[in-house]
Amino acid sequence: MYFAALLARTEDGWEASDTELDDVEAMSDLTDLAREASAGAEDDTVLVFIEQEDAWFGVVRVDGEEDPRIYVSDAAAAARSSYGEILLTDELLGKDPDQDELDALDLDGTEDGEPDLSDEDGDGDDDTAGSSAEAVPVGPIGDTRILADLGVSEKELLALDTNDALGQIAEVLGAAEVLETVR
Repeated sequence: MYFAALLARTEDGWEASDTELDDVEAMSDLTDLAREASAGAEDDTVLVFIEQEDAWFGVVRVDGEEDPRIYVSDAAAAARSSYGEILLTDELLGKDPDQDELDALDLDGTEDGEPDLSDEDGDGDDDTAGSSAEAVPVGPIGDTRILADLGVSEKELLALDTNDALGQIAEVLGAAEVLETVR
């Protein structure tokens, strides 16, 4: 089960709203959604919380017109999720978005029917070539200092249990009650 919410920091404190991600297809859509939630103030901080129960959580931070900052607790788990894939941008994964698709393929130079010398077990599969999901690291990825100025240190963020990480973050932010109202 998924949960997604927006926390917008205003002059009066944090305001929470649950959000549907059905129409969000890319990070730019999610960033636009966050900016709309900032209640019109250019420099407000908006946090987007996304979690898949007991598997992973992600935090996207949007400060005004700055580029979004992203943290994902387990990139490999998030890569298996349609919502997680939104967070795992090429930039976050260290991929060059301008790279030619043919350059990204692991071409070994053999023609069809020629033996592939890297195929040690003879089953016809190149066991050294990983799928794109295997290229995603297991564990945390992104900006581990995303919440440091809000009271959640890098060490604390990395130590959070995926079971109730968003609740624990909201508690430190002083936003636990408003988050619970949308949960």
